[in-house]
Amino acid sequence: MPLQFNPVKLFSGTGSKGLSLKIAEHYGKPLGSVTIHKFSDGEFQPSFDESVRGSDVFLIQSTYQPSDNLMELLLMVDAAKRASAHYITAVVPYYGLARQDRKDKPRVAIGAKLVANLLKSAGIHRIMTMDLHAAQIQGFFDIPVDHLDGSVIFVPYIKSLGLKNLTIASPDMGGSYRARTFAKFFNAEVIICDKRRKRANEIESMSIIGDVTGQDVVLIDDICDTAGTLSKAAALIMENGAASVRAVCTHAVLSGKAIETVENSVLTELIVTDTIPLKQESSKIRVLSTASLFARAIANVNEHGSISDLFRV
Repeated sequence: MPLQFNPVKLFSGTGSKGLSLKIAEHYGKPLGSVTIHKFSDGEFQPSFDESVRGSDVFLIQSTYQPSDNLMELLLMVDAAKRASAHYITAVVPYYGLARQDRKDKPRVAIGAKLVANLLKSAGIHRIMTMDLHAAQIQGFFDIPVDHLDGSVIFVPYIKSLGLKNLTIASPDMGGSYRARTFAKFFNAEVIICDKRRKRANEIESMSIIGDVTGQDVVLIDDICDTAGTLSKAAALIMENGAASVRAVCTHAVLSGKAIETVENSVLTELIVTDTIPLKQESSKIRVLSTASLFARAIANVNEHGSISDLFRV
């Protein structure tokens, strides 16, 4: 008996409208209409302007600055469930609160798990995201998780640069696995910047493990928040004799004076994706789009195809 495909409807939250429009264009289907009613006290209420009954609904919303964007996504999920959607997938290009993935000191929340519980309780059947801060967050869900790999976007760009003496670097010990995985695409060496923090977003000291003399170094990270770690790692790498240094970072949080920090750093460029919209343009920041990858993943989910096929560079 042939597979039955339900109608697909794509909707966007306010936090990811630009990316959602590009995903819809690549998918070949216009975004569905949803209205966010706002009250004077800051409360808001999403409502779908078209029927979703019996449809496979994909709700696209990154949860950066997580409170409003996350709440909006939860309300959209609830509205779709109550409107008799057949299957609800939360497409969360940037999964906020992912840095709170474990209890690393007494009396703290595990925010990444709480978000997973909230999304599941709201009524999603599946979640699609990219480059989680910790891959084990997938285990916080008891539903299917499509964890897309940003390397399929970054690797072709890095190859196009034609860097002769490429070395991959991790800005901290925790990102060493990510850097080693990335380095396999180039058969490149890996160096690690070992940092010690005073507190969140404040580095006490940093040292390099490995030789960067004469090398074109590419730092690999998943989140660029204040850009403090990347700029200090880049400066240290250049001080140790590197020919050039770039940084690849999937999620451009870029809070506070981060863009100014990047512009004043020794980085040749910071290469990011559009999972989070840039607050302002910068000559040192290059944005690569994830729209085609998410569109293909949505198509494969709807058509019961393989997601792993999308990871081939």
